[in-house]
Amino acid sequence: MSKNLVLKNISKSFGSLVAVDNVSLTVDPGEFICFLGPSGCGKTTLLRIITGFEFQTSGDISYGEKNLNNVIPQKRDFGIVFQSYALFPNMTVQQNIAFGLKMRRMPQKLIDKRVDEMLELMGLTEWNKHYPSQLSGGQQQRVALARAIAIKPNVLLLDEPLSALDAKIRVRLRAVIKRLQQDLGITMIYVTHDQEEALSMADRIVVMRDGQLRQVGTPWEIYKKPKTSFIAEFVGTSNFFEGRKKDNKIIYGHYSFEVSEIDMVDSEKIYLAIRPEDIEIVGTTIASNDCVAANIVNVRAELITFLGSVVTVTVNLEGREMVIDIAQKEFAKKPINENDALHLYFPPDAFHVYSEIFKKLI
Repeated sequence: MSKNLVLKNISKSFGSLVAVDNVSLTVDPGEFICFLGPSGCGKTTLLRIITGFEFQTSGDISYGEKNLNNVIPQKRDFGIVFQSYALFPNMTVQQNIAFGLKMRRMPQKLIDKRVDEMLELMGLTEWNKHYPSQLSGGQQQRVALARAIAIKPNVLLLDEPLSALDAKIRVRLRAVIKRLQQDLGITMIYVTHDQEEALSMADRIVVMRDGQLRQVGTPWEIYKKPKTSFIAEFVGTSNFFEGRKKDNKIIYGHYSFEVSEIDMVDSEKIYLAIRPEDIEIVGTTIASNDCVAANIVNVRAELITFLGSVVTVTVNLEGREMVIDIAQKEFAKKPINENDALHLYFPPDAFHVYSEIFKKLI
């Protein structure tokens, strides 16, 4: 029977350092959750509390009707995959995968059957007699995943499992992990500082900072509706600038912008954020008659950077550097050169409005 994992008012202190600060979260059965945040934000400590390798200073953790506050890791029936893989160097792939099953005293025939299933699932059948030192980093990580999944854990926890791998292997293994999670219907909690991993894999993302949950939502919600300027900067990229509210518009330098979310902040001083891909180029990505005239600005292209599928154009607006992302196909139709005059359009509903700026929070 599927069960919820429930964290209620979890805090963890190491002396005067508060690593996790009053965290409450319910993880639904079969859900893929990513804990996302910068180094030192408390995400790994929270994961270790869930596994039982750390005990919280206060608060409660339960799985279904069972309280786990004082339950040791071996009794929680949770699987864990570490960043370091933690494979036994003197054991073959087959023996590594079988290790947890042997510890549970399963009959050998069932162990052999389960290991064969894992080898096939992970594409490791031909490597079953090899030792970890004979495998690539990606293959070692697959073995670690197979070993964790073999015991059929109630919840699978992964602590930055792909961070030691190169970029292309990370992308491939992301797809493997996501497909496994969907096929097996397993509850999965994944710790990462890589926002691209979180956005591409999670059902919900938990953004953490200073031991606290700053926002919990779907990848779309986190990216498109960041609640704080820190999230707007940490998840993806944003252009920030400071303005002041006057006559229901935002004054920035010589410009007076219309902003859809202007009423969300009461103070006169307002910080605006806008994603690079949301800034339009009049005459290239949008027609002038589709624009609010007050939100068109005149700039010059200072730097053109080709990034494959995207071309970034850096400009200077009222003394602040800003970046615009253009799809490579659009750029190819109408190329831009350095020092070209551009008319940029800032759609009123593309702005995120804040009363603080993330740099002041760091």
